[in-house]
Amino acid sequence: MTVFDELAETDGDNEFKAWLSKLIDAKQEIVAFVSSRRQGSPEGEFDGYLKGSFNLSLVVKFNDGGPKAVIRFPKPGHTATDIRDEKVRNEVHFLQFLSEKTTIPVPRVVSWGLMKDSPQLLGPFIIMEYVEGVSLATLLKQPTQTEQDEVILATDVDDTKLDYVYEQLADYMIQFSRLDFSAIGAIAKDPSLDEWVVNERPLTYNMNELMTVVSNYPTTGFPTAPFTSAKAFLRSLADEHLVQLRTQRNLANDREDAKKRFIARHRFKQLISRYCFDDTGPFKPYCDDLQPSNMLADPDTFCITAVLDFEFTNTLPAQFAYDPPWWLLLLGPDMWLENHSMEEFMTRYVPRLEQFLRALERVEGRTNWGRRQGDQPLSARMRESWATGRFWFDYGIRKSFDIDAVYWAALHKEGDDELDEETAKGIEEFADLKMDQLRAYDAECKARFSS
Repeated sequence: MTVFDELAETDGDNEFKAWLSKLIDAKQEIVAFVSSRRQGSPEGEFDGYLKGSFNLSLVVKFNDGGPKAVIRFPKPGHTATDIRDEKVRNEVHFLQFLSEKTTIPVPRVVSWGLMKDSPQLLGPFIIMEYVEGVSLATLLKQPTQTEQDEVILATDVDDTKLDYVYEQLADYMIQFSRLDFSAIGAIAKDPSLDEWVVNERPLTYNMNELMTVVSNYPTTGFPTAPFTSAKAFLRSLADEHLVQLRTQRNLANDREDAKKRFIARHRFKQLISRYCFDDTGPFKPYCDDLQPSNMLADPDTFCITAVLDFEFTNTLPAQFAYDPPWWLLLLGPDMWLENHSMEEFMTRYVPRLEQFLRALERVEGRTNWGRRQGDQPLSARMRESWATGRFWFDYGIRKSFDIDAVYWAALHKEGDDELDEETAKGIEEFADLKMDQLRAYDAECKARFSS
């Protein structure tokens, strides 16, 4: 079960609310700023907000009849303060890379800047052309009563329309799989070579989660440079999960829960040697959040008009690019395991997986993409990932808050919970530590929230 630190969440929400008040007061100044960054500096007018999990955007329209613009800021408290400049810079570079190297429809970046460049130091920003369209997830989801209801693929979705959507997305995924890099991390263009290279550490979605919803997580252990080994990168991810296990005071709700998490996370690190391949690359671009909720489409034709939100995108071990899409039901596997069951997930997911793979094979057949001499087609690699369970390993290793549920539901086999003697010695002492931490955490929550 996903457990956040309520104290850290509250602090983050309070930081965001204070920043939001400042942004609203500066709204007209922001509109003028956007206008000044647009060619000809036409007069602008505020045209609404766009809200996301990590960003808040303002839409600006202009009196010259040209396209609207969107200025997007990372939300303090929901994006860690220390990484906001880095996050925006990485995303701009990746958007520029996609525009140059692929046919994936992404918004055109008009301008961007770091915290120091923004009005009233509101934060780093990206100004993009506004793209018309409706969220693809909205077009595909089961009707809901409220915004809080789960977003799940409609059971009666039109297969012809879904096939068309899948073929577009298969095209994008093939293009990603054809792009090679020699290291794992964030990309930028080397002006001396006029080539895109990996020159910074991988800044991941999981790192941001740990910084914003775990009190006092020791960020000194995060990577500071790119990786040239997939195994080294995966071990770094496994270490993040183990550090969280000891750091987050409310992660386990009783001794048995603490022991199960201890076993799962140590076992995940041991499984790296089983599931990792292509240790030295080449490495592939991978976006954790490439899903229909971050895509716009024409509601009449289902043609995708824009793919959004490439924050936390890096070049990663190729096996991630070779996994089947986790979002085929819109609701991710972690939420199915938390709110439903593995059986329900498999019943719904497997038929859609087959439908997607058939769409992928059609695209491969038409374009010959994904086929290089001696290469397996992407569809074959995805089938292998699913058949071997690597899909579940890759999904869990990226997610500190879901790794335990993934291990016990999908990767655990009888006897697999046997730890080496030295590690096993510490399990009772660890359970004692977690219960002491939980009592202190509960007392602090009571003191803060009961007043």
